[in-house]
Amino acid sequence: MANWRKKLVRLIDNVEDRFDALKYRLYFAMGGPGPIKIVPYRGYGTRDKLYLKGRVLEDKGVTPASKDDSVWDNLLNMYRRMQSDEIPFARLIARHGEVTQEVVADEEGMFDVFIEPDSPLSEGRIWHQIELELISPTSNKQKEPVKAVGQVFVPPSGAQFVVVSDIDDTVLQTNAVNLLRMARTVFLGNAHTRLPFPGVAALYRALHVGPYGDAVNPMFYVSSSPWNLYDLLSEFFHLQDIPLGPVLFLRNWGISEDELLPVKHRRYKLGVIRQMLDLYHEMPFILIGDSGQKDPEIYAEIVEAYPERVMAVYIRNVSRNPRRADELGLLAERVIRAGTEMVLADDSLSMAEHAAAHGWIAPEAPEEIGEEKHKDEASPTLVERLLSKEAGHEDTTVRVEAPEQGAEGADPRRFDEAATAVIEALDAGDKDEDVPPTVILSGKESTREDRDDRSDDDQSE
Repeated sequence: MANWRKKLVRLIDNVEDRFDALKYRLYFAMGGPGPIKIVPYRGYGTRDKLYLKGRVLEDKGVTPASKDDSVWDNLLNMYRRMQSDEIPFARLIARHGEVTQEVVADEEGMFDVFIEPDSPLSEGRIWHQIELELISPTSNKQKEPVKAVGQVFVPPSGAQFVVVSDIDDTVLQTNAVNLLRMARTVFLGNAHTRLPFPGVAALYRALHVGPYGDAVNPMFYVSSSPWNLYDLLSEFFHLQDIPLGPVLFLRNWGISEDELLPVKHRRYKLGVIRQMLDLYHEMPFILIGDSGQKDPEIYAEIVEAYPERVMAVYIRNVSRNPRRADELGLLAERVIRAGTEMVLADDSLSMAEHAAAHGWIAPEAPEEIGEEKHKDEASPTLVERLLSKEAGHEDTTVRVEAPEQGAEGADPRRFDEAATAVIEALDAGDKDEDVPPTVILSGKESTREDRDDRSDDDQSE
């Protein structure tokens, strides 16, 4: 950012801080807040450290959603969420076992808790509790102490890998590439009406339990949505039976010291994913995102910065923009050079088949995921079936192999050829009608079928 822009942003931020301070002085002089609540967000940690984030807010009375809610009910609840009144600089006590810590919220009511357990954590538990209690301020409209319990996820010793997934247009259909559709989906819907991508819940359950069904692999989620939507996302995950996990990255939509609006999506997302890779440094990762925004660029940078740590990158292809195809081709070249697997697909089943082939989920999981995907999809009308048959639309899979490494490394021209193959595959067909092809970029890892074939050859010898 240019120097004058930094100064302007800081000036505006200082003005907002002064305005907020005056507003809150008047606010408390006129009787203070209504009922206050502590909102803990699911945290994460290791056996040595627990981390929990949360917020102190005035309770606006957002009602639980139901499938019978009207558009007006949904819009009213969304208004209450977005018009949240934070309790700035609230003081709280956090407790875990015999460890007690006092924390102070920032001007947005956000607080962070870092606790080092005083005794070994139970091996049989993956979620660990941190008790929270408000010290100040207090509300004249509440007699009982304000308390809450936060949950912190600690991976068990049997966890095999970590999954980091985007939410918007990866798990949840938000139409983030179309602002009008996204606004209609976000503001007029609720957890019951929001739609997951077909088969995504079954895919994530399969990744969560691993190839033998007995693992508890960590599932972390990132999003550009504001923290105000946390309860909606949590309820949606519960209703869709998607494995719960900490939401690493939501945003505060407002002026900050660094920016006027929360537009630096890439920088923040990179930071939280790097933090996870450093924290769980002994575990490999699978990264899942979509092509509509900057997930491929972010993940390509992660793969280059952490070679050998990322087993695969799965990208849901939600864009047929020719310019985006060119960009994805160049990003695919970077991923291939790093020796990582990458799958560009418009559905969950292609990702599941790739994961099963590499032994990351059970061999029978793709069939179950395909069945759930079919149930999630709206049944086509007779006209749609006839048009599809007449057009001969078929799912196309294009495989791009990484260049073989010789004594002096791979020929750079082969990487260019691989990128060109990806671009041509994504550009193929009618952009408005065809389903985007599935593109599988094979890295250095051998698949389960490859290993089985080699095992059979050894036995035959």
